[in-house]
Amino acid sequence: WNASLSADLNRRFGALGALPTGDGELAAARNAARQTIALQDQLAPLSTRSPAWGPPASYPGGTFPRRLAVLAEMLGMGLPLRCVALDANGGYDTHDSQGSTLPGQFALFARSIAAFQADLEARGLADRVLVQVWSEFGRRARENGGGTDHGAGGISLLIGARARGEMVGEFPGLTNLDYQGNLRHTVDFRHVYKHVVQDWLGVDAGGIVPDAAKFSAPLALVE
Repeated sequence: WNASLSADLNRRFGALGALPTGDGELAAARNAARQTIALQDQLAPLSTRSPAWGPPASYPGGTFPRRLAVLAEMLGMGLPLRCVALDANGGYDTHDSQGSTLPGQFALFARSIAAFQADLEARGLADRVLVQVWSEFGRRARENGGGTDHGAGGISLLIGARARGEMVGEFPGLTNLDYQGNLRHTVDFRHVYKHVVQDWLGVDAGGIVPDAAKFSAPLALVE
């Protein structure tokens, strides 16, 4: 990797993007190239090759914490980000040895989110960011060889300075499992998504959340 050559190529591509043209399609392509190079220049300080950058909060080591730290910096730079999706640290597919692996994964995740929130607060951005945590699948209640199999019921957490911090729905209990041994959900995840989209992002959820209209009951999720 040659830093000088890369920077020179970026400048030249950026210059091509700024050239005038009467062709609408070519103008759009050139504008996309110009914006891409401009964004790349903006993000250059966040490269792992740039040791000068350091977040104002103490993050644990690992890929997921690093991604959160970079995201906080991007928000601090004023980049036009409305919705960002990140994969958390892995290791939750615990069919066995759950007791020895899950606590460490939860601990790293919790420390990472706590550092991200502290970072946002230090930058004065905490009231602008809402974190939603969800699992792609739940776990069944019955133990299976020291672990648990895939399940249907799960949880979702909303974290942030403006999250209400209240439980939505009720724990269904372990005596009324469905025919597959799953916890029965008490709140449809689409209901939560609808209100996050509408109340936080200010967007009509009708074209985003399937059957959004059927979830008419209000959910007070954010202040």
